[in-house]
Order: sequence, then C-alpha cells, then structure tokens
Amino acid sequence: MKPAPFDYIRVDTLDEAADVLAQCGDDARVLAGGQSLMAMMNMRLAQPVVVVDILHATGSRRPEIAKGRLRLSALVRQEALSTHAGLAQEVPLLAQAAPWIGHIQTRMRGTVCGSVAHADPSAELPLVLVALDGRVHLKSRRKRRTVPAREFFLGMMVTEKTDDELIEAVDVPLTPPGTGTAFREVGRRKGDFAIVSCAAMVRGTKTRLAVGGVNDTPVVADWENLAPADVAEALNAFAWSLDARDDMHASARYRRDLVRRLGETTIGEARSCAD
Repeated sequence: MKPAPFDYIRVDTLDEAADVLAQCGDDARVLAGGQSLMAMMNMRLAQPVVVVDILHATGSRRPEIAKGRLRLSALVRQEALSTHAGLAQEVPLLAQAAPWIGHIQTRMRGTVCGSVAHADPSAELPLVLVALDGRVHLKSRRKRRTVPAREFFLGMMVTEKTDDELIEAVDVPLTPPGTGTAFREVGRRKGDFAIVSCAAMVRGTKTRLAVGGVNDTPVVADWENLAPADVAEALNAFAWSLDARDDMHASARYRRDLVRRLGETTIGEARSCAD
C-alpha cells in the first residue's frame, strides 16, 4: 500500500519542528529515522496530515556524557549508539542490548528517540531506558520538561508526550563500578521484536529485573537480599503478576515460562559479572 496524501516540512532546527507541532497538533508526526513511522503510514495505520522531517536539523548526532549521565539527542541513530566506543564501560546494559535492536539496515537509519517515541512494548530501547531509570526530555514551543522513563510509557504505543511536543533527548545515568548487568531476549527470528526480553542489574544487595514484551509497557521488579535459592520462587511470583495474554506470536503461558527461565539466566549472568 501507499501512504495517504500528506504535506512534508523539512526543518533546520528542533525549534522549527516545535513550531510546526504547535500549529498542527495531532495532525503532525515527526520523522527522524522513519523505520516505524513510514511502515505504519504505508499500511495506513497512521495518516498524518503533516510530516515534520528533523533528519537534517542541527544538533548532536553522537552520544554525549554530561553530569554523570549519557545523553542521546533526537538525532542519534541506533547505529551511533551501538558503535559508541565507551558504551560498554559507561552503560554496559545498553551495550549488551544494542545488538538485539532490529537489523543492521534499520539501525543505520532508526533513531534512539524514535524508538522511545514509538513505545512498542517489545522494543529493546524502552525496556533498557526503564531498567536504567532513564529520563525523557520533551520540548514544545512553550516549554521543556523532563519525565522519568517509568512514567513516560503509558500503554502500547501510548506515552506521556503531548501532541505539541517532541522528544528532544533521552538520558541514563552512568553505571557505577561493581554493577553487574545482562540482557537476553527470545524472538521468532534475529532482529524481530522480542516475544520476551529481560534486562537485569545486580549491585550489592539489590537485584533488578525489567521485562518487555509481556505487558503493554516495560515492567520492573526490585528485590533486596535475593538469595540464589530464592530466585525461582521470586520469578514465579513476578511472572504471575504480569498481564500476559495469548496472541499470534505466543501464549500467555509461554511468556510466563520465558520470564521464569530467561529471567533466571539473565539474573545469573548479571551476578556473575558484579564485583
């Protein structure tokens, strides 16, 4: 199929994009990498009146460190993130998740903030952003505001972002030394969205597991002093707390089983590399 007719506006700055969004509201969509938006437009699941292209806007296109956090602007492509030289030391969980994001072809064009804005519950970047206590920086013509990642994702492809806002950047804290992290997922094929994905972090007495692909948003479980012998029981309780449902890709039972098995493996890997 072909997309419905639309007007195309190419902007030179994010301020210009915010001006267009202020005028057009829900009739406009922001185009950065276009790997999700264009597919939805071709299937006419999205029919914007105006497409605002920020691809050539001025701004940073590489990850940057500021005030103990890794900042990824709206123009940072997923490939720029995955090839960032210091990523494995700065935020190892992001480095571990990056190879699972789509395919090399989509990573070359897709942006980090675009994936966050799309808010697919099976996508890797929203999950890792939530697991790391990341933040989403929103910009409109009137103001800027920052939203914690756990509060940003409201449902399947539904976010806290209003019609006149765009995501200016996301950021995550640099990972403290001594923190063990691990990422695993199961999908039908390499590069497909995950049926279930797990991101684990272990530091001292604290254990965290974030799960994607089950609920409509990423879900986080935190445990204090979780003994290895208690992991299976804790994961069983966590799996049953999730809103797992049957669909064309997997049954609710299979998803819960994956949370138990994949979660145990991921937590074990994170523990093994924690100091």
